[in-house]
Amino acid sequence: MVMRALLLAKLLTVALFALPAAAGEHLRLMMFEQDWCEYCEQWNAEVGVIYDRTPEGAKAPLWRVDIFDPVPEGVTLSRGTQFTPTFVLLRDGVEISRIEGYPGEDFFWGMLDGMLKRANAKTTDG
Repeated sequence: MVMRALLLAKLLTVALFALPAAAGEHLRLMMFEQDWCEYCEQWNAEVGVIYDRTPEGAKAPLWRVDIFDPVPEGVTLSRGTQFTPTFVLLRDGVEISRIEGYPGEDFFWGMLDGMLKRANAKTTDG
């Protein structure tokens, strides 16, 4: 019984240390939005309802922020946000790229895919 518990503890430790790399090195997609934004509503209807269940959502979980709220503590943006929606890809709380606006689902997925590929390239290149 003790051996089984030790083996389980070792396996859990290995899994926990492997988790950050598998999770995209702490990538998050911060969405700046506001209540009356029709493009935010369009994004919610077309993408928001499935985002968490997509590979992109697994790599960069969504974090919604009202554009009028202060930037959350621990977040560093390259510049302020002026438009909604604005999607900011963060690595460990630091902006690495962004999408301003939402002209449609195809545009969003294409832009996000490019952002995630560049983020992964920076991770593997150092």
